[in-house]
Amino acid sequence: MTIEIWMAFALAAMVVLIVPGPTIILVISQAIVHGRRSVLPLTLGVTLGDFTAMTLSLLGLGALMASSAALFSALKWVGAAYLIYLGIKLWRTHPKSPELANAAPSHSGQSLVHSAFIVTALNPKSIAFFVAFLPQFIDPQKQALPQLVILGTTFLSLASVNAALYALFAGQLRETMQRTRVRRFFNRCGGSALIGAGVITATLQRTS
Repeated sequence: MTIEIWMAFALAAMVVLIVPGPTIILVISQAIVHGRRSVLPLTLGVTLGDFTAMTLSLLGLGALMASSAALFSALKWVGAAYLIYLGIKLWRTHPKSPELANAAPSHSGQSLVHSAFIVTALNPKSIAFFVAFLPQFIDPQKQALPQLVILGTTFLSLASVNAALYALFAGQLRETMQRTRVRRFFNRCGGSALIGAGVITATLQRTS
């Protein structure tokens, strides 16, 4: 793999990652609620989710989903239902509830990692994306595995930085909000965004 191909891949991956999808909507919503302490667990959850989706793609699940409407629909509905559940939960969360104010960092961190992982890993478009995206930058004249490792590591690194930056921005925004009414407003905006992302995910169509 030449440096030119790698740079082209990195640039394309950055463009894809910057555009907010269900994962980034989740990251922003949760970071606004939990503040800057949520950055690390959210970033870890996104990275693990992307790694899982990428691994499943390379193992053939992405190609299988492209040909199986039932499998694609199953993952789509599970992911959509989970996003809507998180949205409703966030909508109903009170800004000063004991759950947010007094929760143990370990428990809260585990919950954030879990939610970010599930949303990222169960997005059927993400799994199919890696099957269609990574091979475009593979040199057929050279061994594929080392190239896939380089491209995969690059994508995961960029995805981690992207999620961390979004979480840092949203977390900082949360730190500047002191009034309960304002925080409730942002909680409901975030909850609505998650519900909307769930509805959009439910309408995804399988690539033919």
